[in-house]
Amino acid sequence: MNCIIVDDEPLAREAMELLVSDIAGLRLEATFNNALAASRYMEEHPIDLVFLDIQMPGITGIEFARTIPKKTLVVFTTAYTEYALDSYEVDAVDYLVKPIEPERFRKAVDKAFSYHTLLLKEDGAVIDSPTIAGDCFFVKAERRYFKVNFADILFVEGLKDYVILQLSEQRIITRMSLKTIVELLPSPVFLRVSRSYIVNTTHIDSFDNNDLFIKSYEISIGNSYRDDFFEGFVMKQRL
Repeated sequence: MNCIIVDDEPLAREAMELLVSDIAGLRLEATFNNALAASRYMEEHPIDLVFLDIQMPGITGIEFARTIPKKTLVVFTTAYTEYALDSYEVDAVDYLVKPIEPERFRKAVDKAFSYHTLLLKEDGAVIDSPTIAGDCFFVKAERRYFKVNFADILFVEGLKDYVILQLSEQRIITRMSLKTIVELLPSPVFLRVSRSYIVNTTHIDSFDNNDLFIKSYEISIGNSYRDDFFEGFVMKQRL
């Protein structure tokens, strides 16, 4: 999988280059200090993954991400945690806060590898509708149909034309829109908390004004979904 780095800070680009060089199967094609130069390069060179800073002069990373081809994945790299919610609005694979630890970087890249494999298979693929059977449903993934109990789902994450069903001991990735899964999951147990995430409220361990926590997972609450979360879930827990 090839990649580029877009960051206006020279030291940040050097740090990212070192991280990329330690990952087998990840090939760095070029680095850029602004989004415009990266965009011109990508017009002539197909890129699989972009490591993209957010706060840059001229075109910001968020603005640039909205113009990136559908099959090109984005991992944001920034020193500012407040942009996490914006990253979900452009289907980013992950959001890394500087300074980036190698272990955290590898986790993001592994996720990108998984999605990249799925996107390569996307052409000609047919989206299968899940089959509901009482308190569970069957969904197709990896050429098989998996039985998924509603109660076992921790949360659902959407990325482009795929959804990730995160279970306690398993992760299932299937080609389906988040809209389809929203209509399938029973409410009010399942609640959409951002453009990219639906959570099983019975598994929420804690929350604050911006994030909720399920086991080891931290999920940001979208600005446009915050009222529904606090009114539809938090207030009911207090009654």
